[in-house]
Amino acid sequence: MPQFLKDRLRDAAIILGFAGALTFFGVYSTDAPNWATFLMWVVTCLAGGIAAQLVVPMVFERHIAGQVIVVQILVAAALIALPVLLVLYLFSGAFGLWIPVDYLPMQYLYVYAVCLVMTVLGVLIDRAIHKPGNAAQATGLGAARFLDRLPVKYRTSTLWAVSSEDHYLRAHTSLGEELILMRLADALHDLSSAEGAQVHRSWWVAKDGVADTRRDNGKLVLVLKNGKEAPVSRTYQTAAKDAGLA
Repeated sequence: MPQFLKDRLRDAAIILGFAGALTFFGVYSTDAPNWATFLMWVVTCLAGGIAAQLVVPMVFERHIAGQVIVVQILVAAALIALPVLLVLYLFSGAFGLWIPVDYLPMQYLYVYAVCLVMTVLGVLIDRAIHKPGNAAQATGLGAARFLDRLPVKYRTSTLWAVSSEDHYLRAHTSLGEELILMRLADALHDLSSAEGAQVHRSWWVAKDGVADTRRDNGKLVLVLKNGKEAPVSRTYQTAAKDAGLA
């Protein structure tokens, strides 16, 4: 089964399980039938999940990449809470229980607290899942875990770089390029033991992939072996140098 499908099935199981628990314990209990309450929580959890898929890369990889993890978590939870609150507000109204406007700020704080807990758990679980068992195992894995996600013909290639394009990643290898549906954050976990580093919010470059370096208006640029160029942002210059890329 493709890894993407496995991830989506896992997400669906989490949403259904969480929605079932909230329904069973009567959180936000109303006179609505159980099926309606369950549906409300499914849609609410789904809204939170979709928001997280959009917000997490934006926060952790782009706009405030490089910030301390606590700041990233606080900002991510604050943004995720907005669509969750909207869904709760609309569902409550559908059953004639509109939340008073002057109560919305307090309601937002409740939702934010839950989203904050879920975001922290998500970060911890994500790190636990992708954490190599030990240093020896990590060194042996290298880029193999990421290459296994590519079509068979690329799995024996040398990975030179990974770049982000919307919801896709472009793998630059010694055997050519390939687009896959994947978040850069997940790729970075796969590549945590490989010799290379994230050099930009949308680029990871392997040490073996660098053919040359140059300066563009004072900014460092890595020239890959396939001729493509990867910009190095100021946030990641130290990491790039520590990894021996420049």
